[in-house]
Amino acid sequence: MVLTPQEDDRPLGSDEDAATNPWVLRMSLLLLLACAGLLIWATNDWLTERFSENARNRAELRGALYSGQLLSELQRNSVVPMMLARDPAMISALASDDFAITSARLISAQKELGVASIRLLDASGRTVAATDRQLLGTNFVSAPYFVDAMRARDTVFTVAPSEGGRFEFVYSRAIADSSGTLGVIVVSSDLTQLEQRWAGITDAVAVTDSTGLVIMSTETKWRGLPLEEALSLRPVPNAIERAFQVSADWTNIGGDAYVEGRAVMQTVTRVEFRGWRMHNFTTYESIRERVNAVLALEAMVFAVLAAVVFYVLSRQAQRRSVAYMRESADLRALNARLTREIAARERVQRELRVAEQTVQQSSKLAALGEMSAGVSHELNQPLAAMKTYIAGARLLLDRGRSDEALSSFQRIDDLVDRMGAITRQLKSFARKGGEAFEKVDLRSALSNALTMMEPQLRTRPVRIVRNLPRRPVMVYCDRIRLEQVLINLLRNALDATRGVRDARVEIGIESAAQAVVTVRDNGPGVSDLDKLFEPFFTTKKPGEGTGLGLAISSGIVADFGGRLTAHNSEDGPGAVFELSLPLYDPDGGQAEKPLAAE
Repeated sequence: MVLTPQEDDRPLGSDEDAATNPWVLRMSLLLLLACAGLLIWATNDWLTERFSENARNRAELRGALYSGQLLSELQRNSVVPMMLARDPAMISALASDDFAITSARLISAQKELGVASIRLLDASGRTVAATDRQLLGTNFVSAPYFVDAMRARDTVFTVAPSEGGRFEFVYSRAIADSSGTLGVIVVSSDLTQLEQRWAGITDAVAVTDSTGLVIMSTETKWRGLPLEEALSLRPVPNAIERAFQVSADWTNIGGDAYVEGRAVMQTVTRVEFRGWRMHNFTTYESIRERVNAVLALEAMVFAVLAAVVFYVLSRQAQRRSVAYMRESADLRALNARLTREIAARERVQRELRVAEQTVQQSSKLAALGEMSAGVSHELNQPLAAMKTYIAGARLLLDRGRSDEALSSFQRIDDLVDRMGAITRQLKSFARKGGEAFEKVDLRSALSNALTMMEPQLRTRPVRIVRNLPRRPVMVYCDRIRLEQVLINLLRNALDATRGVRDARVEIGIESAAQAVVTVRDNGPGVSDLDKLFEPFFTTKKPGEGTGLGLAISSGIVADFGGRLTAHNSEDGPGAVFELSLPLYDPDGGQAEKPLAAE
């Protein structure tokens, strides 16, 4: 058989050729661009809506904060006229027409109370004392705050136009004594500081009264106008500004209102004062910037992806070209050799195929038997415990005791971790040595083992007797594998006492030259002690045991530098298993891992 370049394992018209085909490349690029455009459009729509909602929530929060500040400032100033109207000095000055020190007292009160201005008017409306001495002698008999105060006999609030397009927020109250009304005290509130703080945080804020008239605003040209008329104020844009506006409007969602030709988000907050409302206007510029940042990142990712695709395709084409050139030369040299070797190889391949099938079948059967027996033996106990915990958790959830059910789920999680650790340790019988040596308290390890055995202990009455020292008994070993050995010993003791009427298992820990754990049962004992620790030797009925538990446990204990032995009890029926381990020496530091024989 002679090989030609067209008879190579990879024909020239294969999928790799299709991958480098110009039409395939163009279609792939168009598909990538379509996916990129669709994703960018969906991302723009979703992020714009999401960020707009966040901006609206923040604007509503700012509106509540601003309205609270405004209401607090008004309430604070509302008590000032009542205090001054009851001041004996004010009443005495009006009664005696002696105002020599009244203005000084008002100036002092202004500094302490933080109001804009205070004026004292007599019964004729003439200013007889004021914090602004230029107003002395000015008559305000026709002012609404004077007329209303004289009529109401209570504190009156008035919004009056002032200089510079602003409004003056005035609290006034009549001052009277037993003879009648003597005058009016007028207190002006300073709310310009609130406007200045609002202007530094948000885009635009306006406060309207019950008629819709703008009485406070960060935009000076809005004051004194109805809100709709104020929003319609718009400078005439030039050509460049119109072009920018057209390009920006198509990317924004519809605005609630327009301020100077820009779409803005409007939030309205009700002020608990005379039907006032606070309007916050927020532009979409910050939202657009955040969305554009994400879109730019997505576009960059697609660009990098496209570059990687082009690079991979170019490298494939280059490798194919080099491979074709090399294969053309190699095939000419191999044709002569292949002709001579085909017959010999076919004969060797037939023999090798039969041998490989035999070896593979034997290896599969051996591995399958060992792993299935080991896994079923080692994982049977955690699975049984998990089943019990799941049933208990279901019962607790039906009874509404979710907190106690969570503890069962935590135990199930611990059992899953333990099963994972057990599967990693199943190789310890074939390969000696551990990987997680640490200081371990034998009492704590025994307690954990009993916790895992708790579901089996509940299935039938077995008396567990523990003789444990009060002080810790520290050894240096792998905690998980040590608990595995203890569980195997406890399980064998429970199985041995299955047919005993008064089942009893004694567990003791002693600390002398070595740490010794003793597990004693009152079962029938062990008939063949010599083969007890051999693999696949078991005294149980067929199907109840595999004979790997004690063999694996003996290997684990040997890895720890200890010894696992067994003998029948001399005091009566039953078997005794003794686990001996070297004590941990704290003065010598952390001991090295014991070396296991290969």
